[in-house]
Amino acid sequence: MEIRKMIPSDWPDVASIYAEGMATGYATFETEVPTYEHWDRNHLTICRLVATHDLEIVGWAALSPVSGRCVYGGVAEVSVYVGSKSRGLGVGKLLLNHLILESEAAGYWTLQSGIFPDNKGSIVLHEKLGFRKIGHRERVAQLHGIWKDNVLFERRSNKVGI
Repeated sequence: MEIRKMIPSDWPDVASIYAEGMATGYATFETEVPTYEHWDRNHLTICRLVATHDLEIVGWAALSPVSGRCVYGGVAEVSVYVGSKSRGLGVGKLLLNHLILESEAAGYWTLQSGIFPDNKGSIVLHEKLGFRKIGHRERVAQLHGIWKDNVLFERRSNKVGI
């Protein structure tokens, strides 16, 4: 397996994996895959990664800004998605670990994630890589008309911002 920088031509495969995540009902509040242009505007241009196996994209990870205020310039929101055929094989761990390293190299001191409580695999993954639960938002938003909770996790760098 290889981790490399995501490039715009990866979008069809990335979008397909994103759609698979949406179909689970516990990966995102989004209900439609955005255009690349929309996705690109809403994610940082750094720390965009794909995992490949036999030249096929099997997962992706990226960061989004949490705020436009300069005081939050070192804080980002994590997205990690793994294709349905590659779940449970360590792809997510490899992607998130690389994302942590790249984010620290870019000066980010805090990474945060909002995870649905029923997404047990994502919770375990984040905990294994040093994220800690910092809160639980009850009925924070609806997905397909159903109120959903969100568990908040963060990872504070021990290299940046100390």
